[in-house]
Amino acid sequence: MQIQINSRQVAISINSGSSSLKMGFFDISGADCTEIVSGSVDRIGRSDGNVRMITPAGRILIEESASFESQEQALLRLVEIGRSYVGAPPAVVGHRVVHGGPELADHQVITCSVLRKLHAAEHFAPLHLPQAIGLIQASQRIFAGIPQIACLDTAFHRTMPEIARRLPLPAELDRHGIRRYGFHGISYESIVHHLANRMPERAVFAHLGSGSSLCAVRSGSSVDTTMGMTPTGGVLTGTRSGDLDPGVVLYLLRSEGQNVADVEELLNHRAGLGALSGGETDMRQLLKMRSAGDAAAELAVGSYTAAVRKAIGAYAALLGGVDLLVFTGGIGENSAEIRALICSGLDFLGLGIGSEKVIVVPTEEERQIARICQAAMRSDKPLKICSGCPCNSAM
Repeated sequence: MQIQINSRQVAISINSGSSSLKMGFFDISGADCTEIVSGSVDRIGRSDGNVRMITPAGRILIEESASFESQEQALLRLVEIGRSYVGAPPAVVGHRVVHGGPELADHQVITCSVLRKLHAAEHFAPLHLPQAIGLIQASQRIFAGIPQIACLDTAFHRTMPEIARRLPLPAELDRHGIRRYGFHGISYESIVHHLANRMPERAVFAHLGSGSSLCAVRSGSSVDTTMGMTPTGGVLTGTRSGDLDPGVVLYLLRSEGQNVADVEELLNHRAGLGALSGGETDMRQLLKMRSAGDAAAELAVGSYTAAVRKAIGAYAALLGGVDLLVFTGGIGENSAEIRALICSGLDFLGLGIGSEKVIVVPTEEERQIARICQAAMRSDKPLKICSGCPCNSAM
C-alpha cells in the first residue's frame, strides 16, 4: 500500500540515539508539517533488534525482528520501507545533531565547510558526533543531490546571556570553545512551537528521559540550562553522573590510577541511576523496585527527583517566579509518579502536582526537524547542495 499525498514537498527527519534510530516522513507543503509515516529501529548492535513503521494514527504498517550492526544499516532499511509507503521522493533531509561545537550556532544547510566544522567539534561530543556525521554522509550517498540540513540541539540555547554561557575559567579557554552549550534544544523548540501565543514570560521546561535536562525559558528563549559543555553535565541520568565536584575527576586520575578513557567510561556509562541502584537504569523498573522496598532503587529515584526539583527551584529564583512548568521526554511524559515526586514540596511556587501551572507536552523532535527543513526550503537564501566534493570521504 502506498500513502498518496498531493505534494512533492516531502521532508525526511533523521533522529539517532546510541542504539536506536527514528525517522519521520513529513509533507511540508502546508502551513505546518503533516506526518505521513514514521519509522524506528531499536537495539541496534544487538541480535534482538526491531523495526517498525506506523501511521500518525498509530496503525502498524510493518513490524519485524531484525539485527543491524550499525546505524547506517538501520537507516538503509528504514529508507527502503519508507519509500514503499510514501508516494513522493524527499525534497530535503534533516538530521538531529547533538552538538554544533563552537563554530556552528544555528541550524544550517550541510556543506563541506559545515561537515569540516562538525568533524573539528567531535572532541566536544565524542559519543554523539561521529555517529551523526556517519549518518549524514550515508544520507548524502542515498539521497544524492538532495539538500541536507543540520538541526542542532545546541542552537536553541544560543540566546543564553554571557552569565549563563561563560564558565568560570580563563578567557583563553572560552576562546577554545569551553563553555556552556546546552542540549535537547530541538525538543525545547517543539514545546515553544506547541505553546505558540500561550507561551508565558517565565517557564521551566523539563526534558526527562534516558538523557535529562531542564531549561529556564523567558518569553520563549533559553536563558539557562542544566547541561553544560557536554551532555554529561546537569542532573544525573540513566548512566551519566551529571554535575560532580571537579575534584572527583582529579582524584581518580591522580590517586586511583585511572586514565582519561577510564574516567570517561565511568562518568558516561557506569554512573547515574545505574550506579546508585546497583545496575538498573530503566525508570519503570526502578519504580517497581522502589515500591517493593528496594533501598538502592529508593536512593536512585530519590536522587533523580531531588536533582530535578532543585533545578526547578533554582530557575524559579533566576526567572523571578515560574508561570509554567512543562514536562516532556519519555519519563516526563509517561510517569505520573515521577512528576508527583518532583513536584512534592513545590507548592510554595504554585507548582504542586495538579496545578494548572504544571503541564505535559509530548516532545516532537522529528516534526520539529521537519519544520526546520521547511523554513530552510522557504528561505530566500539558495540551498547549497554538495556535489563533486569530499563530503562523503573521510576527513
